[in-house]
Amino acid sequence: MAFRSWMKTTGSSRRRRTRNSAAAGRRTTRAGARALTGLAFVAALALTGLARGDELSPPEPDGYRLEDYRAPVPDTLRGAQVATTAEVAALWKGRQAAFVDVLPRPPKPANLPAGTIWHEKPRLDIPGSLWLPDTGYGALAPAMERYFRRGLEKATGGDRARALVIYCLHDCWMSWNAAKRAVALGYSHVIWYPDGTDGWAKAGLALAPATPEPRPSE
Repeated sequence: MAFRSWMKTTGSSRRRRTRNSAAAGRRTTRAGARALTGLAFVAALALTGLARGDELSPPEPDGYRLEDYRAPVPDTLRGAQVATTAEVAALWKGRQAAFVDVLPRPPKPANLPAGTIWHEKPRLDIPGSLWLPDTGYGALAPAMERYFRRGLEKATGGDRARALVIYCLHDCWMSWNAAKRAVALGYSHVIWYPDGTDGWAKAGLALAPATPEPRPSE
């Protein structure tokens, strides 16, 4: 009798331990699932943050951009208005602003073999613009600074309060630099158009072949 009683007691203990182990296993599984779900959520947030970070524009620097001019640009320019294609198109249609393009012009290669025909890449501009190439670099030689000042005076008729739209291409720091430089020269109504001719063409607006204003060396 004692042996049978011990067997019953032992069996009951084993069954309880089995049930407890199974319950503990289920709890561990649920906890692990919750942990994995939490990790997945955190990872998703991190990826979302990275994606959003890619879309954020860079901060506006204090000085001029000195390198890597074809890169994402800021959303702002202190002292100037930042305009969309629709806003710039309205100014152009109403003839309410002077337009200045600052896209660089590739120079003719030196020491070309005799008889070589040099074909410049054509530049299509917003009609009526004045093209002042190479004036959007972060640092300008004195001769190019004078060239830029004279060009702005020609574009605005010497009126520093006239609306002045400065542009280049999309994601082009050249136009940002040039607009900042115009503000520093005392122009009070500078309008920076960051989408440039890329945005203009994308909107289906007309472009026209441009001839650059002769530079000091020309």
